[in-house]
Amino acid sequence: MNAVARLPEQPIKLYGSAISGHVHRVRLFLSMLGLPFESIELDLRQRANRTPEFLARNPFGQVPVIEDGEVTLADSNAILVYLNERYASDPAAWMPRAPVGAARVQRWFSVAAGPLAHGPAAARVMALFGLAADPTETVKRSHALLAVMEIHLEQQPFLAAPSATLADIANYAYVAHAPEGSVSLEPYPHVRAWLARVEALPGFVPMVRTPVGMAA
Repeated sequence: MNAVARLPEQPIKLYGSAISGHVHRVRLFLSMLGLPFESIELDLRQRANRTPEFLARNPFGQVPVIEDGEVTLADSNAILVYLNERYASDPAAWMPRAPVGAARVQRWFSVAAGPLAHGPAAARVMALFGLAADPTETVKRSHALLAVMEIHLEQQPFLAAPSATLADIANYAYVAHAPEGSVSLEPYPHVRAWLARVEALPGFVPMVRTPVGMAA
């Protein structure tokens, strides 16, 4: 499942931050595909993502961004789709071709960009950067999402299909690191079992764990 049909002519450049779950999605999939890449670390505290040079790559000022030869692409989920279609030897394994299967992956992309981003990911940012905002509602939203995922993963081993797809890659990091935002995973055994299954996939690489208040 992690074989590639081709290799890039030169290592893919990945611009981002090691503590970003969005960046980890891309780093994880690059590793699972066995693609050569170069990580270019940006200091987000120093607003390295707001410089004219970076904004030329992504006007929204968000990480990650990849450069693959003449292709410059932003948005973690879009990058996953690109890498799969361009390099995976069996793209249908990660992104089903049947209408229902493709729609199920897209549904979890939407979860990653919505409830996950505004729940566990946001709670983690508040904690890591010591933001003054009250995390109560964000933590509550996080548990609402995890409760839905728990019921869903009781029925099947992965989010969108019987085997891992891009849906799992897109949602893994911020769920795995939810405890960094004071969102416990203890009440969710099926979610924790799913995380373990993702971590057992060939080529898996973890995201760094950053002490609270020491984000870099």
